[in-house]
Amino acid sequence: MLNVLTIDVEDYYHVSAFESDVRFEDWDSYESRVEQNTYRTLDLLDEHQTKATFFALGWIAERHPKVIRCIQERGHEVASHGYSHRRIYTQTPEQFREETRRAKRILEDAIGHPVVGYRAASYSITAESLWALDILEEEGFIYDSSIFPIHHDRYGIPGYSRFCHILSGRGTEKLIEFPISTLRIQGINIPIGGGGYLRLFPYWFTRWGIRQLNEVEQQPAVVYLHPWELDPLQPRIQSNAISRFRHYLNLDKTEKRLLSLLKDFQFGTVLETLRKRGFVRH
Repeated sequence: MLNVLTIDVEDYYHVSAFESDVRFEDWDSYESRVEQNTYRTLDLLDEHQTKATFFALGWIAERHPKVIRCIQERGHEVASHGYSHRRIYTQTPEQFREETRRAKRILEDAIGHPVVGYRAASYSITAESLWALDILEEEGFIYDSSIFPIHHDRYGIPGYSRFCHILSGRGTEKLIEFPISTLRIQGINIPIGGGGYLRLFPYWFTRWGIRQLNEVEQQPAVVYLHPWELDPLQPRIQSNAISRFRHYLNLDKTEKRLLSLLKDFQFGTVLETLRKRGFVRH
């Protein structure tokens, strides 16, 4: 089965875990490692003849347009991760629309091609910010991949549908939601989609979980990670213990686990998977 591989293109100091320690206004003063880490990610995917969807920050595309063009030229899908990695539920609808429109324009200028996919910073389309889905459709997006159906202190809608579906009833008759993958165990949704969970759980559990999705539930897995997760030598940010644990845990194991995933499963882009499953025809 074709699964979905997604890469959230942001730098190590952009993450929500450090937002109380790193001000947006100071981002330009930090050592940027997003170029080298994104190129490393692209090289690994090339070696395994795998395509992915890259959800890129508009802020990065503004400063590193060659990286965004390279993603497109190597046959991957470029999608939007917003502009400034600001969580949606901290914005007004007007602010969100402005950020979303700005990032979409920057990305499309970089690649000369429509950007139709969106993923919110820190999966911040929650029960309190579902209004963002209407704005995404109005701004020309075909699909969203922002909702994580789990309990978490920063994100999540625990009771939300676990699998890809067309949204309806909110004026979003066309927008498709492709949630981050979970496994249903003892009535609880367990994250199996990658990122920090790929680093936290032993690899055998991740492999088993994806196989359960594919073989038992007959559903594709949506796996995500960040280029900075392939960079165990990145500069350390001084923060609280929980944030440091979430960010730095097992960084030295990410590349090996990614390579295992690429060996054990077939992956493609979000759009490719949506077409194969009949959600998108063009």
